[in-house]
Amino acid sequence: MSNVTDVRTTDRRYERLAPRRRAKGFTLLELLVVLVIIGMLAAIVGPRYFAQLGKSQVTVARAQIEVLSKAIDNFRLDVGRFPTAEEGLQSLVVRPPSTDKWNGPYLKKEVPLDPWGHPYVYQVPGAKGDYAVISYGLDGQPGGSGEDADISSE
Repeated sequence: MSNVTDVRTTDRRYERLAPRRRAKGFTLLELLVVLVIIGMLAAIVGPRYFAQLGKSQVTVARAQIEVLSKAIDNFRLDVGRFPTAEEGLQSLVVRPPSTDKWNGPYLKKEVPLDPWGHPYVYQVPGAKGDYAVISYGLDGQPGGSGEDADISSE
């Protein structure tokens, strides 16, 4: 009889554990539903995130152009003229051979690239003023709209 009670006790333990074992894990359908929800959220949030990223790059380009313009103005105050087209923006960091009153460097670091990795364009004279510092935007080509639009100091 002791064997019978042992079997009954074991059966009861198994019955208590069995529902717990079945409750663990997720079904394939549940996993697919979660993946669909995550995909929908990514489809909604992704484009908005990348649109904000483009706007922030335009803001950075404007700020860098402002810093470069102030450095050019300081160059002019010291030397008495704007950097020539041949000297370019590099004259803000390295003294041009033809200047006596250069009191630079006018930038703490090297001349930066625009946020899209293209060099800034320096024009003397500019279209509307004495000079222009221009970023051609994402495409690196003159003209364009949206993120490809030109950003200028003028």
